[in-house]
Amino acid sequence: MTKLLKLSMAAVLLLGVASTTASADARKGQKIFIKKFKSRCGFNGAKFAAKHSQEEWSSINEAGNFKSEMITICPDVKESDIKDSWVPHLYDFSYEYANDSGNVPSC
Repeated sequence: MTKLLKLSMAAVLLLGVASTTASADARKGQKIFIKKFKSRCGFNGAKFAAKHSQEEWSSINEAGNFKSEMITICPDVKESDIKDSWVPHLYDFSYEYANDSGNVPSC
């Protein structure tokens, strides 16, 4: 009985850790934008995110066009500059601070 309990607790812990690391993070997206794209875009992350509403960002991301939209907004950024692993974080940042969200980032 104790082995079963230990095994189930380990499984719950593993699932909790795995689900946390698999999710995207707006804060991480903000840090990526500040470090990698702020100087190339010529404006801060608040202006970048405010280019669209949450619904528009959602549509862009669902269509798989986030990279191309980022290149449109920031012409000095090339597609090769945007790592695929960054896209979920940058999208969450953009969605969180969109022009209709009422949130303002600190960058």
